[in-house]
Amino acid sequence: MLLIIILALLYTLKLAEVGFMENVSWWWVNGLAFLAFLWFEFIERALGLDKKTEDRMHDKMKEERIKRGFKKK
Repeated sequence: MLLIIILALLYTLKLAEVGFMENVSWWWVNGLAFLAFLWFEFIERALGLDKKTEDRMHDKMKEERIKRGFKKK
């Protein structure tokens, strides 16, 4: 997610031609966007990082559901 925020900031700075971004080529900004695409579509899946975050979320939901069940009694 941090990568997406950085890319949005870079695109905004490039479009506004602010500071050092005025001299940076569009190829660099678009190249970073392409690397982000590769990361989220292929590398993250290959490393299993997407499943790990889902598993953590489901475990947290399960613990909360168990805690709520014990509080009702």
